[in-house]
Formats: sequence, C-alpha cells, structure tokens
Amino acid sequence: MHLLVPTILLFALNLLDALLTIVWVRSGVATEGNQLMAHLLDIGNGPFLIVKIAIGAFAAVVLCKWGNRRTARYGLAVALSVYIGLMGIHLFTGLSAFA
Repeated sequence: MHLLVPTILLFALNLLDALLTIVWVRSGVATEGNQLMAHLLDIGNGPFLIVKIAIGAFAAVVLCKWGNRRTARYGLAVALSVYIGLMGIHLFTGLSAFA
C-alpha cells in the first residue's frame, strides 16, 4: 500500500495546525500547549513555522521511505486520527472566538 496521499494529507494538516495555532495565539483566543513550541512562538512566527514544517517534512520523508512497513501504516493512521481530532478543536476554538 502506497502512503503518498495520506502522507501529503498529514503534512497539510500539520501546516494547517501551525497556521491556525498562530492565528489563535496571536489573537489571544488560545495558548500553545507544547512548551517547546510555545517558546518558539514567543520568539516569532518564523521560527515556529520553520520547526513545525521541518517536523512535518521529516515525518513525510520517513513515511515515504518506510511506508511499506506495518508500523509506518499504523503510525500514519494514528497521526491522521490525532490531527483530524485537532482540527475539530481548532474548529471549536474558532467558533468560540467569533461567538
């Protein structure tokens, strides 16, 4: 089973998470829960985005290279589930911000 499409989806969700996090944190609606990422966000949007994209790119390369392994397929399914749930949290955060 080739994992290119789900890997691209995971990368896109990672990027969307980063952008929405910046919007919510900068507008005072939410805080970043990950202390390392919160520190990078305190430094600026650029460092935060660079690290977030680098982590996503690294995961994508690993998944494309070793996607034929059962562990990679399982990990991708878990990661996609987590990110889809996280998008729900972003949705509710946005709704509460505009309410």
